[in-house]
Amino acid sequence: MTTAIQNHSSHDHHGPAKGIGRWLYTTNHKDIGTMYLWFSFSMFLLGGAFALVIRAELFQPGLQLVEPEFFNQMTTMHGLIMVFGAVMPAFVGLANWMIPMMIGAPDMALPRMNNLSFWILPFAFAMLASTLFMEGGAPNFGWTFYAPLSTTYAPPSVTFFIFAVHIMGASSIMGAINIIATIFNMRAPGMTYMKMPLFVWTWLITAYLLIAVMPVLAGVVTMMLMDIHFGTSFFNAAGGGSPVLFQHVFWFFGHPEVYIMILPAFGIVSAIIPAFSRKKLFGYVSMVYATGSIAILSFIVWAHHMFTVGMPYAAEVFFMYSTMLIAVPTGVKVFNWVATMFRGSISFETPMLFSIAFVILFTIGGFSGLMLAIAPADFQYHDTYFVVAHFHYVLVPGAVFSIMASVYYWLPKWTGHMYDETLGKTHFWLSFVGVNVTFFPQHFIGLAGMPRRIPDYALQFADFNMISSIGAFLFGFSQLLFLLIVVKCVIAGKKAPAKPWDGAEGLEWTVDSPAPYHTFEKPPKVE
Repeated sequence: MTTAIQNHSSHDHHGPAKGIGRWLYTTNHKDIGTMYLWFSFSMFLLGGAFALVIRAELFQPGLQLVEPEFFNQMTTMHGLIMVFGAVMPAFVGLANWMIPMMIGAPDMALPRMNNLSFWILPFAFAMLASTLFMEGGAPNFGWTFYAPLSTTYAPPSVTFFIFAVHIMGASSIMGAINIIATIFNMRAPGMTYMKMPLFVWTWLITAYLLIAVMPVLAGVVTMMLMDIHFGTSFFNAAGGGSPVLFQHVFWFFGHPEVYIMILPAFGIVSAIIPAFSRKKLFGYVSMVYATGSIAILSFIVWAHHMFTVGMPYAAEVFFMYSTMLIAVPTGVKVFNWVATMFRGSISFETPMLFSIAFVILFTIGGFSGLMLAIAPADFQYHDTYFVVAHFHYVLVPGAVFSIMASVYYWLPKWTGHMYDETLGKTHFWLSFVGVNVTFFPQHFIGLAGMPRRIPDYALQFADFNMISSIGAFLFGFSQLLFLLIVVKCVIAGKKAPAKPWDGAEGLEWTVDSPAPYHTFEKPPKVE
């Protein structure tokens, strides 16, 4: 028996697998992190292509390129793929790569599950994308898939969409369990919780959010499945159900979900800004508590997405004030980042440019969020392009810019090569201009009353829509430059020094390292 076990184990680990086997069977956190990142980038390009179809149609009034039905499929697929296929897997990839190294662990706690949680994703998204070629077409009900549009009037492909969401949710839950187990059990001796880098903290809190809300999403899509195939009436008013119930259950998942997409970004920016300011992060403890507060408050604000459904007055007041309250810990973070930069010895390499843009543009998104939190005002803003402008200011310069910043920041660590700084800065400025040209005009057309998810519009919105579409194509195509920079760095970048960021805290992850003298103290006297 023992011989059999020994034989089995020797067969199991007979050196590293070669070729594609290395990637199929890998349990190495760095390999899995790399696969997550490449997968998320491919989904980013796919979801971006769908967005460009939308913007091309809206380039001028009238219907020119696509049928309204296909336009709706594009809005749905763009949202689903960007949220679940691009942003979330990218953050999980960064967690896989960096958390073990940041806490001094040899790998993730559950390496086989890590492999599984990645490899089910390509199948989920292949299935979701394949709905475009099915009879009746892809889901056409928006990424929030409100019932009864997604149950009573949905194309047959909705069943595949539901299955894809289940698989994606299972992947997220496995990833979250793995991260929590790793952080709790595998920290190096002396790495207390309050010495962990903020990226580790933000991911620990994010993992708890994932475990709390992914089953809620699974529940709501299962109720949809029952309504479609098994004669129940969860969301069908004719059978005693309620379409508004769908919105409550969906947004109880959906609002913490948007924080799942931004908390790891806070951790990334909290690593990069101190490095390029050559200073310790200002207010480390308050940053940890602010992150925790945001996570807790994210569970009591969900119905601010639903001010127009006819809630009781007391409920509107509650959700209005709780939404405003969540701005407080978020504001703490912004002030801490600014205080970290204040009187620092700042240099403006590409990661720092993306991080500063993150702070400024994310704050703009936060302010438009406060406007949307005001219930009577929200009656006017609801379902207009103002909302689209708001959440894209939070998600593109927020989530996407932070991911790009982290890639530039850690590429030398990952590859041993430096990326091309000139190309990196070019990519930054193209992206920065593209994002603002795309989404800033949408505030105005939204306030003027242009509804979202509509393929045609009145003549007075034409100029801003044309500007917005030009910005979208600029932003979209500049991401091909990002691809070029990364590939060039991996293949032929010049060798990176041991500390690539020039004496910055850079790649030394100790929170309590002594601050350089040029923070808030007087310089030492020179005798």
